[in-house]
Amino acid sequence: MFSIQSFFSRDNKFFDLLEASAAETLALTHLLVELLNNRKQSQPLDHFAKARGNDKLITDEISRELVNTFVTGLEREDIEMLSYALYKTCKTIEKFAERFNLAPQRMEGVDFSKQTVLIERATETLTEMISQLRKMPSLEKMKALNDRMQAIESEADDVILNLLGGVYGGQYEPIQAMMVRDLHDLLEKVIDRCRDAANAVTHIVMKNS
Repeated sequence: MFSIQSFFSRDNKFFDLLEASAAETLALTHLLVELLNNRKQSQPLDHFAKARGNDKLITDEISRELVNTFVTGLEREDIEMLSYALYKTCKTIEKFAERFNLAPQRMEGVDFSKQTVLIERATETLTEMISQLRKMPSLEKMKALNDRMQAIESEADDVILNLLGGVYGGQYEPIQAMMVRDLHDLLEKVIDRCRDAANAVTHIVMKNS
């Protein structure tokens, strides 16, 4: 059986970088929750920009290492796919923050908590999955974690349907309704990005089991 540990015993830089990217995703999730706790006025988004910028640097470093490294335990396409999925997750969270921060006072009374709770669970699960890659766990263990992610994504689909029911049902005035739908959609995309990254991790384990 192919042993990924034997290839990567000499060099763990890709695992280090992927774990660092996952950590930035989790950090952005925490910033998102903090942002939504204060809707009276716009907030500085420096921390969002810094965290997303850090992840961009990590993504660029992974790309450079893929060019400069002759042999890796993981296939280059798989590393790139996972790295890009993590980057897109961070970018989507920052995009939500930017849109929300345009007029947070208009979001008074709008409930984002059901989605943010699911995002916290999704990013925590994803972080756990990526941390397991270094040890290359059994396919059964990784599938169990991915099943957890799929359940989160399925629950998120039900949540957004209920939330959009309020938007379409006339709960908000027109401009606010447009903003609310846009923001709910972005939070839904965050969870979808986490699902994509989780699928990438599972795919890697499957190929190397």
